[in-house]
Amino acid sequence: MIHNLLANKNVILASNSPRRIELLKMLGIDFVSIPANIEEAHIDLSPKKFVVFYAQKKVEEISGLHKNALIIGADTIVVIKNKILGKPVNKNQARDYLKLLSNNSHFVYTGIGLYYQGKIITDFEKTRVIFQVLSDKDIEEYIKTNEPMDKAGAYGIQGFGSQFIKRIEGCYFNVMGFPIALFYRMLKKYLIINR
Repeated sequence: MIHNLLANKNVILASNSPRRIELLKMLGIDFVSIPANIEEAHIDLSPKKFVVFYAQKKVEEISGLHKNALIIGADTIVVIKNKILGKPVNKNQARDYLKLLSNNSHFVYTGIGLYYQGKIITDFEKTRVIFQVLSDKDIEEYIKTNEPMDKAGAYGIQGFGSQFIKRIEGCYFNVMGFPIALFYRMLKKYLIINR
């Protein structure tokens, strides 16, 4: 199990995401959060390459000062009709995102980067999310909660946004921003490689 694999290891989460912190705590991991200061520009990459690129950048930044730690980086985006929806910059953009997601399906991609003993490995998870129809009132009431403002795609599956989701195909925790099963597979592979 993950907490056994990481016992007696110096673990750093290269993020201050409340969702990622909550999930690592749920898994019984002893870690510190040191957010990477990475400016995310919309570079011309496929969604999977985009999230992997930024997950790797986050661990690279933190690894420079913490060579003896196991460092975890992650990056999540929402993609609909080949358009990347990051965190909305304001309420108008959140409104536009939610209108786009209404009665539609989209994909959530999360890249994970792991640094350990001088090496970095990366991988990604992809989940399909189907939204029900959102009325203008639904959207306005949701924006008033402020929940959309720090979430990729302007919604949180684990909060008020759960009311809008008809179904998902794939990893629920990926939609939260941290695919736990993928993380476990990567750790098992990586820690064996580095023994």
